[in-house]
Amino acid sequence: MPEPEKSEPIALLAVGPSPHLARSDDTQRIMLSVVIALVPAIAASIVFFGFDSIRVLALTIAACVVFEKVFLKLFKNEGRIDDWSAVVTGILLAFNLPASSPWWLILTGSLVAMLLGKHIYGGLGHNPFNPALIARIFLLISWPTCMTSFPKTRFMADGISSATPLGILKTDGLAKLQASLGGSPFNLALGNVPGSLGEISALAIFIGALYLFYKGYIRWHIPAAFIGTVFAFTGIFYLAQPETYASPVFHVFAGGLFLGAFFMATDMVTTPITSAGMLLFGFGCGLITSVIRLWGGYPEGVAFSILIMNAFTPLIDRYVKPARFGKIKSRKP
Repeated sequence: MPEPEKSEPIALLAVGPSPHLARSDDTQRIMLSVVIALVPAIAASIVFFGFDSIRVLALTIAACVVFEKVFLKLFKNEGRIDDWSAVVTGILLAFNLPASSPWWLILTGSLVAMLLGKHIYGGLGHNPFNPALIARIFLLISWPTCMTSFPKTRFMADGISSATPLGILKTDGLAKLQASLGGSPFNLALGNVPGSLGEISALAIFIGALYLFYKGYIRWHIPAAFIGTVFAFTGIFYLAQPETYASPVFHVFAGGLFLGAFFMATDMVTTPITSAGMLLFGFGCGLITSVIRLWGGYPEGVAFSILIMNAFTPLIDRYVKPARFGKIKSRKP
């Protein structure tokens, strides 16, 4: 009599390497959500700078996509041309450029972002630094005049200086800054000030960030620590010498702090993975940004601070991590 067939045991526990939590989202869906979140800021830049904003955005996006395709084929790196990551890099690069940027500056920045910021390390997911910020710093060091020449917005009077509020504070002092803002730093939140495409409207940036919070793609730790540290650090010196230092409210809304805190310092690849590590990362970004703004040679320090802290991310992930499951902390007698 033949023996009955033995049924295969049902696997109740699958053992494998981390991560053990999975979501239905993929890279394409996440990157597309980031693009959607950037739409309010894109609209604000078009409102304030008109066709020049469209020109810069179109060139950076097109150039980054083309360079992405070339380097994927050349280096055979991981990634796909349709995963929207090159589009995100193009938009973020455009947000770090003045609306008056010449075409050759835009193409150079796109090349640097995709080659030196991404594919030289192995492609998407392997880059230790934010590609758009690598390009910004490269262009700022190489062509500082082009990167610091900001056109007036469409709603500014001809007599108003086209220097950014942080630039006015750095070169002309607090009195000139207050005159240029009309006495209220909250004017910065609306965006009618000179600056890069992504430095004009903190309100538009925040609206887009709310969408990413809703989708669960970013967490509060880095933005809160970043912005909170800038507010607290600059507030100390403002309280000590209000006739010399600008208010912490000004520093929160000025420059690229909102763009950096919500869209660049929260990059999943280049930032820590633990909550404590994120808080430490955000604190470091805020501290470095504040030091550069108050005493550095450049008016703005957001890009420098994020890149510096990107370099510390592996170290933070190594030493700032939760205890392993089941591990009992030793108690001293």
